[in-house]
Amino acid sequence: MAKPTRYTPELIEKYYKEGWWDPRTSGDIWDENARNFPEEECLVDSRVRLTWSRAKQWIDRLALGFLRMGLEKDEMLVVQLPNSAELFTLRVACEKAGILCLPVLAAFRHKEMEYLLRQMGAAGVVIPGQFRNFDHFEMIHEIRSTLPSLRHVFVTGDDVPAGSVALAGMLEHPLEDQYPSGYLDGKKCPPTDFSLVLSTSGSTGFPKFVEYPSCSQLRAGRNKIELLNFTQADVFGAFAPGIGPNIPVIYGAPQVAAKVVMMEKFDAEGAFHLIDREKITVAFVVPAMLAKMLIHPGIKRSDLGSLRLIYCTGAALNYELGLEVEEKMGCSVVQFYGSVDGGAATGHRWNEPLKVRLSSVGKPVGGNEVMLADENGRQVPEGKDGEVFMRGPSFVSGYYRDPEATRKVWTEDGWYKTGDLGRFDGQGNLVIVGRKTDCIIRGGQNIYPAEVEKILATHPVVSEVAIIGMPDPVMGERACAYVVPVRGKHLTFEEMVSFLKRNNIASFKLPERLELIEKLPMVSEGQKLDRVALQKDIIRKLKERVQGVKDSRGRADSERTTNT
Repeated sequence: MAKPTRYTPELIEKYYKEGWWDPRTSGDIWDENARNFPEEECLVDSRVRLTWSRAKQWIDRLALGFLRMGLEKDEMLVVQLPNSAELFTLRVACEKAGILCLPVLAAFRHKEMEYLLRQMGAAGVVIPGQFRNFDHFEMIHEIRSTLPSLRHVFVTGDDVPAGSVALAGMLEHPLEDQYPSGYLDGKKCPPTDFSLVLSTSGSTGFPKFVEYPSCSQLRAGRNKIELLNFTQADVFGAFAPGIGPNIPVIYGAPQVAAKVVMMEKFDAEGAFHLIDREKITVAFVVPAMLAKMLIHPGIKRSDLGSLRLIYCTGAALNYELGLEVEEKMGCSVVQFYGSVDGGAATGHRWNEPLKVRLSSVGKPVGGNEVMLADENGRQVPEGKDGEVFMRGPSFVSGYYRDPEATRKVWTEDGWYKTGDLGRFDGQGNLVIVGRKTDCIIRGGQNIYPAEVEKILATHPVVSEVAIIGMPDPVMGERACAYVVPVRGKHLTFEEMVSFLKRNNIASFKLPERLELIEKLPMVSEGQKLDRVALQKDIIRKLKERVQGVKDSRGRADSERTTNT
């Protein structure tokens, strides 16, 4: 059994007794929907439209097929697929078969895939063969000699290379006729164990792996249902890539038997078309997607009347961007706060005031707690900033096969240390100030990038902004602003400083260098800013400047010597 790293019998009893956890698995819920709504659609992608009964058939055939091929309980199946019906049903099939499922981004390449397949001792991998002009099968073929545990390569689609197993063939083979009814009941993963494992983004190195028991994730899904009034009449649009950003979709939609429409590869024009065609009511996106939609000319000619909510996740949403979205797209924007490593703790109701929804990440929900702590882990006084500590029934059970990493971020009494800095507003809403690790220390004074970014992002010429630290021999660090200007516009250093001063920012927080850039580097397929890449870039530029000064001095010395 894949037992959770940090769930104790006492904790499990507490959350069941208080009613926060559902004794059913997510697979149980899919089965119930297949009985109650057999001909209602549940999953739609660019190739197939599945009803609940057909989705159950897919799930059971995959689960039985994996077991028949020799995949054993708690062995790992790595799934590298874009948003698709296969991606969503594979996760449930693994849970039913008692197999571990690790979905990873379709953008991962040789280095990342070799690392995680080897690190997980994966017995199988599911790939698309080719996707977006990249040959995933050839990649696996090239690294397979370093992966002794990898026995099976499953490929989706019609063009399946020799040496792999066609997933489509498994889906068409009626294995359920060869097994007694309820056979999978004895194989499935219990709700307080885990079948789903997610990887962190790896923006600061190789990723870590996180345990996701269905009990906590069904609770997280229920929180969204209660706050956002999800019903069977809703149509969810899964635009963000991968399982991580779509956790609310995966664990929320089945609990109300709502339909999910998936977009394999995001583009603004296609998103507008999908919203109109499928009458999507709730769109699940990351901020970068919203920015692309707002500047696309299609926004003026598209029918977005079905949208009632935009659920934004993956990164902090800029206030001005959120305001523009609500004005131009005619629906409310909501945010929930959490992380892949921990879980989601806070959120908004769908009808809360705009300023609350866009300026904060809401209040603790569904039995969750939030505490702001100082460097020693003690609660800070009212009105003070502190590191955000969270705990509750919607939190994960720790890092997979890494108890040491789990102990570093989870306290003995169950608090998850986020590394984020926050404060509470006067109404109990949590406001995120920045990251502890992103803090720039200039001559002993702390600069939190998020604070400066929020102000500078309101400048009419600024499309996107990132504040990073650059090394300095005198002050230790100084702040540098990377700015993506609005198309056709330009921003000078003097204009930037003048604007920030007008917004009453402390002088020591002012960026001391401006870099204009066409787009900010991102990881996790555009979900998260790659600050490491920016820091490497500014260090390189500083070195080039120093070298340029040395070269010019050398030339001057040479000239003086020659003249002498």
